[in-house]
Amino acid sequence: MTTNKNNLTTSWGAPVGDNQNSMTAGSRGPTLIQDVHLLEKLAHFNRERVPERVVHAKGAGAHGYFEVTNDVSAYTKAAFLSEVGKRTPLFVRFSTVAGENGSADTVRDPRGFAVKFYTEEGNYDLVGNNTPVFFIRDAIKFPDFIHTQKRDPRTHLKNPTAVWDFWSLSPESLHQVSILMSDRGIPATLRHMHGFGSHTFKWVNAEGDGVWVKYHFKTEQGVKNLSPDVAAKLAGENPDYHTEDLFNAIEKGDFPSWKLYVQIMPLEDADTYRFDPFDVTKVWSQKDYPLIEVGRMVLDRNPENYFAEVEQATFSPGTLVPGIDVSPDKMLQGRLFAYSDAHRYRVGANHQALPINRPRNEVNNYQRDGQMRFDDNGGRSVYYEPNSFGGPTESHENKQAAYPVSGVADSVAYDHNDHYTQAGDLYRLLSEDERTRLVANIVEAMKPVEKEEIKLRQIQHFYKADPEYGTRVADGLGLSVPQQIK
Repeated sequence: MTTNKNNLTTSWGAPVGDNQNSMTAGSRGPTLIQDVHLLEKLAHFNRERVPERVVHAKGAGAHGYFEVTNDVSAYTKAAFLSEVGKRTPLFVRFSTVAGENGSADTVRDPRGFAVKFYTEEGNYDLVGNNTPVFFIRDAIKFPDFIHTQKRDPRTHLKNPTAVWDFWSLSPESLHQVSILMSDRGIPATLRHMHGFGSHTFKWVNAEGDGVWVKYHFKTEQGVKNLSPDVAAKLAGENPDYHTEDLFNAIEKGDFPSWKLYVQIMPLEDADTYRFDPFDVTKVWSQKDYPLIEVGRMVLDRNPENYFAEVEQATFSPGTLVPGIDVSPDKMLQGRLFAYSDAHRYRVGANHQALPINRPRNEVNNYQRDGQMRFDDNGGRSVYYEPNSFGGPTESHENKQAAYPVSGVADSVAYDHNDHYTQAGDLYRLLSEDERTRLVANIVEAMKPVEKEEIKLRQIQHFYKADPEYGTRVADGLGLSVPQQIK
């Protein structure tokens, strides 16, 4: 006998006789603990929220596909990139970085741009942002950086002094700060912004030859941004503006799309290029390494359930497939651990088994048990390796390609400390109107900083990037550029 599909049931499938009134001792008596349906509802309600992401808590997502439009098989053996016309299903999550789950979409903040490709060789996650660089280049600084973006532990308010204190003491942040404070700091919609892998990765072809690679997703909708006034107005009137815009566009068939390009660098160039190619605070010149088209990403289906698909989606730059490896980028190296570890804490040890994260190909391994193991847990199959019972074994041809390393084990900084050239180049590329808005945004953001020494220290960084840049910020704050750097 089965329950009528229209009947409300408990989580164990029994029909519910009354969902409007608790069981009590008489009409006015206390509630009875034997009302197991009531207890189940309240207990489950208390546990409906998994811990929100420490960063990238507010996000929106969509399903789609990636289609290869150019032959890149000379550079990578990744199966999903193997032939022109090949389509691979995917899921994308866009997000703000610093705000909480209920924060406004239209704040000045980088946007996460995470793509999960469901390939025949397993999932491949490309976890980037809408900017080609980042604030820091060593993962050991990441917790401190994020603390400055969050709330002050005493006031529980955002703290501009902490933000600019950290940035002024971390000059490698200048390039990203200049992008963030420019027009690009507030995208008009999630559809009208580019995406970047940001880090340097390694592609390896079928012959075992490798190249360094950077990813660029170029929006086919065109880049559009919001002015601070409009963004603030939208934040008050519709804090979910970006989420709503993406959903409505897809729902009405206006499917957003991006072209994927890569920059390719020969391995040996890494030793002689004028910037460290593994430093995520730097870009590669497109004159030196032109964009090469790879394919096209289209988002054509909204999630059916936000929690199951967007909130429980987990991404990690360590989710790789044969033909795509990592680089010595120190920030990337830290993320390889931190992202998956965050998901194990937030969603559970078996987060990869959830439908939104589960690979489309068969999974064969010896991982067992753990919370929320909802499949057959490996059944009665052999549960260790090596074994004598025909269990799955490694395939040596899928080892990551080797590369030489050398040096003394030590806490070592990057060799190159030019934090100003690329930030200055960016400033000089801007039109006069764009420079004016950039400076105005910086001045407005720095006005609440409590210590003048922090403002002066940051002004020095702007000045070293471009004297006009630093002077205009100083003038806007009613300060003078320190004489020792003029």
